[in-house]
Amino acid sequence: MAHCGPAEPSAKAQAPRPDSNKPVQGSFDQGMKPVLFEIFGELWTVQSRLGQGVSASVYQVSSGRASTTAAVKEFQADTRGGDYGYHKERSVLEDIQGHKNIVTLYGVFTNHSCMGVATRCLLLELLDVSVSDLLTSGTQGGRPQQGHSMWLVQHCARDILEALAFLHREGYVHADLKPRNILWSADDECFKLIDFGLSFKEGNQDVKYIQTDGYRAPEAELQNSLAQAGVEVEGDSGCTSAVDMWGLGIILLEMFSGMKLKETVRSQKWKENSASIVDHLFASNSVVCPAIPVYHLRDLIKSMLLNNPKQRCSAKTALLSPLFSIPFEEYEEILEDMKEECQKYGSVVSLLIPKENPGKGQVFVEYANSSDSKEAQRLLTGRTFDGKLVVATFYPLSAYKRGYLYQTVQ
Repeated sequence: MAHCGPAEPSAKAQAPRPDSNKPVQGSFDQGMKPVLFEIFGELWTVQSRLGQGVSASVYQVSSGRASTTAAVKEFQADTRGGDYGYHKERSVLEDIQGHKNIVTLYGVFTNHSCMGVATRCLLLELLDVSVSDLLTSGTQGGRPQQGHSMWLVQHCARDILEALAFLHREGYVHADLKPRNILWSADDECFKLIDFGLSFKEGNQDVKYIQTDGYRAPEAELQNSLAQAGVEVEGDSGCTSAVDMWGLGIILLEMFSGMKLKETVRSQKWKENSASIVDHLFASNSVVCPAIPVYHLRDLIKSMLLNNPKQRCSAKTALLSPLFSIPFEEYEEILEDMKEECQKYGSVVSLLIPKENPGKGQVFVEYANSSDSKEAQRLLTGRTFDGKLVVATFYPLSAYKRGYLYQTVQ
């Protein structure tokens, strides 16, 4: 093992357009996929169904003339009248447009099927893979694998907290945070929040049943039970933005652990001491040489999962966590540069550059064997990297593996 030191590393939005009401070939049966949508006087081809729920289906559509793609969310024809889901999501999205971490609403239109059935539709920004897909890719044969990288978890946490901080500042509660409602945008290189069908203004909750099982806060669980029993809940005693923090906390815990936690969070053990379960998940999921200590993420998640909603951190305060003190985009590049340099002297097993004490200002490199480590120590000492003189020494492998880092070079 060579221990080298010192080497200090160095929206788009569109306003909604008026409704288009021209008839187009489509389907009133939600089990069938429409062939075309006429949107703002132009025919768009349906390429695939991206998702289907109780009240709406989402399709990927493309415009041949403009060579562009988008998503259409088609709401099921409401035979009772009102089109509540459509009007709810449209009004929320129109009110909060412009944030880079919230899906963009391009416009709204009415689709008329060949059977004469009209359905309300939203034309939305087309996004890529969801966190749900990422979690599925992290399992094999139904068994959980290692969780996702700290970079990915940190990136998702920061992006969605930015979206929630904005949303909560505008007075809204998302009320349905779950992996399927967080999608990655390859174009904007960030995660975005979607699906505002259950959202409501804080203090004016007009939705009885909120959140999805497995991501539901204790107070939402209680409120849903009361609503099911026919007990009316006063507006000012309803759920608050704290339910969103709970949902995000579970999502981040699943991303880190690589495990779906629905059964875990429903268990009596979780209700009695969720903090110990979080500690166990972090202790049992060893991250090889993370760029930052994982306890920053652990502590942030625990602050989101407090049973008392008034004690949970807000999105605004969560963004002040030390987890976000490291710009991973730059840091990952530095790690790659250092690894490339160190690989010139032997096979590198792992590499760590602490950003804070203990070990700040040092580079820890684990080589495959002692001869490579000795060669690296000999050739690296006296060299300069990023304008700084390198002094290389050896460091106990057992201490490194256990995370015991300290400055051995003054």
